[in-house]
Amino acid sequence: MSVLDRFKLDGKRALVTGASRGLGLQMALALAEAGAEVGITGRDAVSLKEAADTIRSRGRKAWTFQGDMSKPAECEATCEAALAEMGLIDILINNIGERGMNVKIEDTTLETWQHYVDQNLTSCFLATRIIGGAMLRRPEGGRIINTASISGMIANKGIAGRHYETTKAAVIHFTRCAAADWAPYGVRVNAICPGLFMTQPNRKWAENNPEVIKTFVSAVPMGRAGEPEELGPLAVFLASDASSYVTGSTFVIDGGYTIW
Repeated sequence: MSVLDRFKLDGKRALVTGASRGLGLQMALALAEAGAEVGITGRDAVSLKEAADTIRSRGRKAWTFQGDMSKPAECEATCEAALAEMGLIDILINNIGERGMNVKIEDTTLETWQHYVDQNLTSCFLATRIIGGAMLRRPEGGRIINTASISGMIANKGIAGRHYETTKAAVIHFTRCAAADWAPYGVRVNAICPGLFMTQPNRKWAENNPEVIKTFVSAVPMGRAGEPEELGPLAVFLASDASSYVTGSTFVIDGGYTIW
């Protein structure tokens, strides 16, 4: 097998959560271009259909599963539906998560805290338990990629909403724990920690908080924010046989921001 052949995902089936737009969609498209058939989850039926049509334009089969993964019961039901409809799932990308509210610790209500714990962390756990648990029961194992964040490694300057940093840090360590437990079963678990990527929510954030974005970008050695499509190749690497000896690792992709 050639080096490039090891990146191919022909015959594989992947589920990417939160993939109707942004980084999730770009990772789903990258997997499709590498040969995988792809299922995606999202809250909005219209954007889900548009995303699935884009995947199909790459010549791949696509499934859509509408559900709010921040609600544990709905997250469980969505994952069970994906397993029932797709059958074997070889690759899971847990991509749900957002900062949402820019609120100080002292002003954070328990309701807000719990909402983002469920959205950013519990959704990752439930999908891993359900989809990853099914991978354990077959000899070929599987691959799980958790979208964490460099915010799980640092405390961002000038930005509130510490529920985000806290939950993303937990995702990173959950990745290590799952990788340790499941390596003997052929299930590899890794995390991606993106820096600032100009997704639709971050473009809106830049409009409302231009100085915060300007300050952040000024601290990036490469001098710019990332574009969403730049994340796709890393997802393909972790989903493919090219990373066959990689598990429990955290991959930072931030233009060098965390070098300092």
